[in-house]
Amino acid sequence: MGIYQELGIQPIINLYGPATRLSGSLMEPPVSEAMFQAAQESVRMDQLQAAASHIIAEITGAEAGYVTAGAAAGLTLGTAACMTGLDVARMNRLPETIGMPNEVIIPREHRSGYDHAIRAAGAYLVEVGMNEVFSGAGVRGTEAWEIEAAITDRTAAIAYFYHLGSKSSLKEVINVGKKHHIPVIVDAAAQLPPAENLRKFISLGADLVCYSGGKAIRGPQSSGILCGRRDLIASAALQNLDLDEDFCTWDPPPSLIPKEQMRGLPRHGIGRGLKVAKEEIVALLVALQLFTKEKCREDATRFQGLLERIASHLQRVPHVEAQITTTTTGSAFPLLQIKLNETELRQSAFQISKGLKNGTPPIYANTVLLSEGILIINPMNLNKELADIVAQRMVDVLSSSSSL
Repeated sequence: MGIYQELGIQPIINLYGPATRLSGSLMEPPVSEAMFQAAQESVRMDQLQAAASHIIAEITGAEAGYVTAGAAAGLTLGTAACMTGLDVARMNRLPETIGMPNEVIIPREHRSGYDHAIRAAGAYLVEVGMNEVFSGAGVRGTEAWEIEAAITDRTAAIAYFYHLGSKSSLKEVINVGKKHHIPVIVDAAAQLPPAENLRKFISLGADLVCYSGGKAIRGPQSSGILCGRRDLIASAALQNLDLDEDFCTWDPPPSLIPKEQMRGLPRHGIGRGLKVAKEEIVALLVALQLFTKEKCREDATRFQGLLERIASHLQRVPHVEAQITTTTTGSAFPLLQIKLNETELRQSAFQISKGLKNGTPPIYANTVLLSEGILIINPMNLNKELADIVAQRMVDVLSSSSSL
C-alpha cells in the first residue's frame, strides 16, 4: 500500500495539467531527493532565502529573487513591497493603507479571481479600459494611455496578468511605469514553458515578476518565485520572514536585506502566514536549475511520444478523432485533443469525462473544451506505464459508450 491508500485516498491520473486542485505536477527524483535532504538539518531562513535570491537572479536576470508560497503569495508580497518600500511603519500598518499610496492600476480584461492576492495586501484595484473584445462590442483592448491617465499620487503599482495576446503590450505598460516611477508587477504564473520566459519579462523592464514553482518547473506545488528589483525583494522578504529578534543583534544577509537603510525591525508582516519551508525552498531551487531550454525540448519530445502512443490506441475507436496540437514555435508542450462525436457515441463529453473520473484509477482529463465535445490530455504527469493505462481506459470507456 502507498501512503495515500493508507490514508484512504485513491490516487488519480492527472491529465488536466498542473492544476492546484489536482496537486500540480509530479516532482522529478532529484527534486524530491533534495527535499528529503533539506529536512535533515536546520538553517537560518534568511540565509537560505539569500542563497535562493542569488540563484534566482542568475537564472532570471533579475537583481534579486525570493521563494514564495506559490505565485499568488508572490503577488501579495510584491504588492505589499510596492506600497511600503522599506518603511517599517507602513509595513506594520498593512492591510490598513489609508494615507499611503495604495492603488494598483489593472486593465479591466486582466481581472480574475487571482487578483484577490493583490487586494489581500490592502491595495485597491483601479480598473481601466473597456472589455470590448470579450463582450463583442469592439476590437480594442486596454491601451497604455488609459493606464497612464489613471496614475495619481495614490498609485502604488501597475498589475499586468500576462498571456499571449494581453493588451496593451507589456513593453508599452512598462514604459508608462518607468516614465512615472511606478513599479509594474507581472503575473507570469503559468507562462512556462518556454524556459526563455524566465528572463523575458525582466529583460523588458518589469519591476517584479511572479512564477508558479509547482507547474512546469515541477517544484513543490506550494512554491513560487518572486523576482525583480533588489529593494522590492528586500521589502517582500521583511514582510514574510520571522523577525522576532532584537534590532541591535539582528544580522540579516546584506545581499538580501539592507539593514543600514532601516530604522528598526518590522513586526510580523502581512505575509507571515505565507511562509515557505526550507524543504520547499531547496526543492524549488533544484527544480529551477533543471528547468532549462534543453530540458524543455527533451520533455516535449518525450511527451509527443506518449501522446502518439495514446492516439494510436484511439484510432480503433469509432466516432473519435485524436489530434496532437503544438505551438508554432514548438517551445510549449504538446497536447492531445480528442474530438468526440457525441451523437454517435450516445453520450456527451461531460458524461464521458465523468466516466473516466469514476473508474479505477480515476482519470482527470482537461475539460476546458468539453462544451465543444473535446477532451484534452496534458502529458505533463505521464510516463509510459501511465500512458498505457490511460489508453486502455479511454478505449474501454469510449467503446462501451458507442455500444449503448
